[in-house]
Amino acid sequence: MKNISTNKPLDVLKVFSFKGIQMQTFHITWITFFFCFFGWFGIAPLMKIVKDDLGLSKAQIGNIIIASVSATIFARLIIGRLCDTLGPRLTYTWLLAIGSIPVMTIGLANSYETFLLFRLAISVIGASFVITQYHTSAMFAPKIKGTANAVAGGWGNLGGGVTNMLMPVIFAGFVGAGYANHDAWRLAMVIPGVILLIMAFVYYKFTKDTPAGNYVNIKREAVQKGSFMSAASDYRTWILFLAYGACFGIEITFDNVAALYFTENFSCDLKTAGLLAGAFGFMNLFARAIGGIVADKVGNVYGMRGKGWLLAGLLAFEGIGIMLFAQTGSIVFAVIAMLGFAMFLKMANGATYAIVPFVDAKNVGSVAGIVGAGGNLGGVLAGFLFKSESISYAQAFMYIGIVVAVIGGITALIKFDKQESIVVEPVLEVA
Repeated sequence: MKNISTNKPLDVLKVFSFKGIQMQTFHITWITFFFCFFGWFGIAPLMKIVKDDLGLSKAQIGNIIIASVSATIFARLIIGRLCDTLGPRLTYTWLLAIGSIPVMTIGLANSYETFLLFRLAISVIGASFVITQYHTSAMFAPKIKGTANAVAGGWGNLGGGVTNMLMPVIFAGFVGAGYANHDAWRLAMVIPGVILLIMAFVYYKFTKDTPAGNYVNIKREAVQKGSFMSAASDYRTWILFLAYGACFGIEITFDNVAALYFTENFSCDLKTAGLLAGAFGFMNLFARAIGGIVADKVGNVYGMRGKGWLLAGLLAFEGIGIMLFAQTGSIVFAVIAMLGFAMFLKMANGATYAIVPFVDAKNVGSVAGIVGAGGNLGGVLAGFLFKSESISYAQAFMYIGIVVAVIGGITALIKFDKQESIVVEPVLEVA
């Protein structure tokens, strides 16, 4: 029976409804996360222009790729804890306000060193994912958490694809207005920075920490001081840490290098490369949600153990798909392979966070932060491969595919107690 109380977590996800603080917060949090990608990866599809403007080498671009996801590792660990204490509303508001500054001012960079520092500062915005997943988990009942998290995360991740498509258009708009390339890319980045400031106001004004109200206004159970250690001491948290590095970590790496890869390997122009890279991200419209929905249904039949097996299988197929992508010399087959491994990758993203809220229910923020940090660590490690002068981008993708498949095998080792099984049916409505 669907709960009708206005101050309780919902047990149904009405994706086209804005009624009630639960659905209002759901939509605001994924939309905010969507725009965070414009700030986080807005410069990625313009890297060919930046490379020429600043005279960057392959190794320097590799360092920039690493910087773009590295600070997020530590930020996600901190943000998860802040969600448990301050609440997601204030945490997100401050992150957006602070993160908008380097996004708007990255255009002041005139050398490799200053650009690298700006890219490092911008990477903190990636911690927004943890807040989105935390906030969504707070608004929905256990049987629908996986689905709600996957839809919110997927639609937010869609921003990575739209960014690759739209930022070259914004850049071209400034060029059409008479600005030279070296000025146009700098001005283009002001746009996502302003959007982040606007979303900071929206988040503060129109969301609440929980269906019952904000943390400062409601009575809550005391958060244990050792809550982070409780989450960190569970080996399953660290297997999910690896798993998320193998799916989301590769996603953000691909968001960073896809446009440049298609430009240099297949001689695509900037707009075409952006569209192809955008197609990868656009699959978040449905793929991550499917991963969460399937995980919830599998959990209903086979419990949490079944969710672990599902995630392991998705990672294995993702790895195989990446290896196929690495070996093709045809742009047609490359796009087909890309869409194939993207489907498994994004479903794995959704399946991972269909498990996260149940590892340690008292410390969801800490678990979410650790696992989320694993995603960015995966991106950092993958970035070192693209930095190397001794291997090609194609070889880097081959190595990544192998590692992802191996992590899929490790993920199959996750075990859950019987009492941690999920035996309820998820509900998704479109009304």
